[in-house]
Amino acid sequence: MGVLNVTPDSFSDGGLYDSYERAVARGLEMMAEGVDVVDVGGESSRPGAEPVPVEVELARVVPVVEALAHSQAATERGVRVSVDTVKREVAEAAVAAGASLVNDISASLWDVAAAVGAGWVAMHMQGRPRTMQEDPRYADVVADVRAFVLERAALALGAGVGEVWVDPGIGFGKTPAHNLSLLRHLPELVDAAAGAGCAGVLVGTSRKRFLGLLGGGGGAEPLPVADRAEASLATAAAAMVAGAGMVRVHDVAATVQVARLYGPAA
Repeated sequence: MGVLNVTPDSFSDGGLYDSYERAVARGLEMMAEGVDVVDVGGESSRPGAEPVPVEVELARVVPVVEALAHSQAATERGVRVSVDTVKREVAEAAVAAGASLVNDISASLWDVAAAVGAGWVAMHMQGRPRTMQEDPRYADVVADVRAFVLERAALALGAGVGEVWVDPGIGFGKTPAHNLSLLRHLPELVDAAAGAGCAGVLVGTSRKRFLGLLGGGGGAEPLPVADRAEASLATAAAAMVAGAGMVRVHDVAATVQVARLYGPAA
């Protein structure tokens, strides 16, 4: 899954693709690089981010989804388009425009996915983007996250959603230690998701702050976003080895190479 942020303020690439022309060009570029899903988002979910009005998000997202979903490249390569949103109106409009997957960090839109016949990703997040990193705490992060996403998956499957993915929400209301624990125990979530009838587990670590902190030696100042590619690839590879069915990344071409290395072994 390739990240396409059509926003001015995303933590990694805010402003790079905030015009229709640049966003579509990047989406087509990712298709040429070998992406399976292009994930279009019009509202930043970085720590501290504020919500945007629904009209703004619709204007950012829907034209790009429509152009990519109906492009010749998508048809020829079998590439899907997903929408990264927590808003019902945006999810409905994006699916009407051609998206086939709703990537939902709020884990609340399963009824929308059921109504429009789309796949759905249920992600775990403690709190909301504006406050989620202030003081995240868990009794047992692995057990708590697993219970939450499987409960939401059961609701979605019961409502008639035919394709349900679960995402542990790396970096969403978690400390670096929480993130590493979730990655270490990822095979347990993969097995549980399969047993629950889910399509698979989606993992997104790409360029996140905890990788910058670890790469910077564990100090208070993380490595810049531009210097987190190696850690992003390492954690994507670890997720693949652990059984994740999809990884959400910014560096598509490099991650596709990693995936091809692991594909024959799988």
